[in-house]
Amino acid sequence: MKKLAYLAPAALSMALPAVAAGPTGPTLVDASAVSAGDTAWMLTSTALVLFMTIPGLALFYGGMVRKKNVLATLMQSFAICALMTVLWTVAGYSLAFTPGNAWIGGTDRLLLEGLAYLKDTAKLTVHPLAGTIPESVFMMFQMTFAIITPALITGAFAERMKFSSMMVFMALWSFLVYVPVAHWVWAPGGWMADKGVLDFAGGTVVHINAGIAGLVAALVLGKRVGFGREAMPPHNLILTLIGASMLWVGWFGFNAGSAVAADGRAGMAMMVTQIATGMAALAWMAAEWLAKGKPSVLGIASGAVAGLVAITPAAGFVDAKGALAIGLVAGVVCYWGATGLKHALGYDDSLDAFGVHGVGGIVGALLTGVFAVKDIGGVDGSLLTQAIGVGATVVYCGVVTFVLLKLIDLVMGLRVSEEEEREGLDVVLHGERVE
Repeated sequence: MKKLAYLAPAALSMALPAVAAGPTGPTLVDASAVSAGDTAWMLTSTALVLFMTIPGLALFYGGMVRKKNVLATLMQSFAICALMTVLWTVAGYSLAFTPGNAWIGGTDRLLLEGLAYLKDTAKLTVHPLAGTIPESVFMMFQMTFAIITPALITGAFAERMKFSSMMVFMALWSFLVYVPVAHWVWAPGGWMADKGVLDFAGGTVVHINAGIAGLVAALVLGKRVGFGREAMPPHNLILTLIGASMLWVGWFGFNAGSAVAADGRAGMAMMVTQIATGMAALAWMAAEWLAKGKPSVLGIASGAVAGLVAITPAAGFVDAKGALAIGLVAGVVCYWGATGLKHALGYDDSLDAFGVHGVGGIVGALLTGVFAVKDIGGVDGSLLTQAIGVGATVVYCGVVTFVLLKLIDLVMGLRVSEEEEREGLDVVLHGERVE
């Protein structure tokens, strides 16, 4: 995501022949001013990020649950994709990315009002964060981020939450947590952006948000029936590895696409994403090999995802050396977060949403402040500034998530019954089963 440090509204206004514009709002321009190359890359990136959720994340999570819950797990990702598409269209995009104040955006794009492509006059709207592509493409690219973030949370409470309660929670959470934090970090005038918090593609907005929400949900819902006493092995690691591979490939759209242009910065973001991911996969594998005597398929897949998570906030700011360091730290620390920390504290983060995304997001966001290279990103990193961004996201997301879950539990309940949980969510919630 291009941040305010890389925007040049004055230059943009000279380069694009605007006929109507606010000071930091979307602008109506001649279609000839839009870059075909940038637009093609962003259309591709949008498809890649959507591919990360369906089918990537759905398969990654679906393979890790027990067979009786695989359809319910896939259903969560698919249904969230549909739900967030509608909510982002109705109000999410407007509240996140149109001019408002330091805390929330405005209402200019409710129901995408004013987002235009006028064929007769060859004019269309662009956004100041992405002035070389149509606003429709920018809106869609941002929508895919709003889709995957709540879908990531489901890994923490897998196999025990009511589908109806999950849908209500995700709808409220998207407006009360995701949208405000996205505005703080990425929108012109957002308070974190103005403070200089660096988040190229979603370390705070996506991964810390999802990880902390997942941890809170795991604590509020409690452990799965039989957790710690009964074996709960993944039912199909082939699905998990395929899903992890799809996430790895799709992540190039996530990170390199966040340059919002087909340029050298996108190329650097793609390069460091691959480097950090490879290093993190090897680091997790080595840590597990030393600790348990054997490297596992689940371990190397989880390590790769940890590397993808950690490099996300740094992708547009660091060089290859920084990527290697971030990948190494993320692989080792996330292995500890997904195994040692979880077991030491005794919470049931079913599919390690917090251990990988929460811990990895925090590691990546902080290390962005250490390894940012000014010649690449245009700004110096600051560990203190990054820590402020991390702390604010953790506290805000944690508190609001806790309140939402408690209110939903009071009104309609969060968990299926013990009997239903033992039978399996596929049959209980959806009337289907995998034979």
